Amino acid sequence: MPSLGQLYNDKDAGLTTRKTYNVPLEKIYAEEGYNVRELNQAHVEEFRDAFIAGEYIPPLAVEVTERGVKVIDGHHRYHGALAAVEMGHEIVRLECKDFTGSEADKIAFMVTSSQGLALTPLERGAAYHRLQNQGWSSAEIAVKVKRSESDILQHIQLHECTPYIKKLVRDGSMNYAIAIGISREHGVYADREASRLMKKAEAAGKKKITKSIANPQFNAGKARKFLELISACAVDSGESLLIEVPPAMQAEITTILREFRHEADETSHQEGQDNESVS
Repeated sequence: MPSLGQLYNDKDAGLTTRKTYNVPLEKIYAEEGYNVRELNQAHVEEFRDAFIAGEYIPPLAVEVTERGVKVIDGHHRYHGALAAVEMGHEIVRLECKDFTGSEADKIAFMVTSSQGLALTPLERGAAYHRLQNQGWSSAEIAVKVKRSESDILQHIQLHECTPYIKKLVRDGSMNYAIAIGISREHGVYADREASRLMKKAEAAGKKKITKSIANPQFNAGKARKFLELISACAVDSGESLLIEVPPAMQAEITTILREFRHEADETSHQEGQDNESVS
């Protein structure tokens, strides 16, 4: 069967090569905290099982340092190989290829190369922050990682949230858009507001702060009904509207109005607490 090597020898075929190397496993290392992704144990085990089964594993992207061969992309593959060795499977070498580029290029490459494991919002925020520290503007980062500039700004804002709020996002108790909104609106009191909303969610039997809990809206159906009732009671005198509520409608109008006031009072009470704290 013809091979790419044979085709490469045909100068008219137009093939080029980029060499890979089989590097001894003990020469390879992963720098602590370098990977933009947090190590996902389940993903490591997937690669461990793939190594043991003899499946094809893409080469690692690496750079040679004084310490040895440093993993730039392929941390889960590398740790999967180590896990396979721990289980008694012999892996002598891993296929690797040179990574060429600046430090910013390395970070961007880790962001855009997922090997089946997408970055979490928190990981994206940390990666964009690292690029920002390299002197890149949000517009330049957007081009580099093939995302919109607004996406870059949002994730950087998420990275700047407090550790408590980021923990809620990491645990799945709050999505990152709500986290950013709370941080913007409440500033230094964001943790207290997040804690209040978490307790409110738990009291409602929920494990997550939803949009309806973070930004409650008065029931649209009741609001529409209220306006319909008031409109039916209004008499246009030409210069002004006169509203006379007949006894038959008073109970329904009063109920809706009290519900609205109750929700408005809860919001005002929380805002008052924030203002008192600021004073």
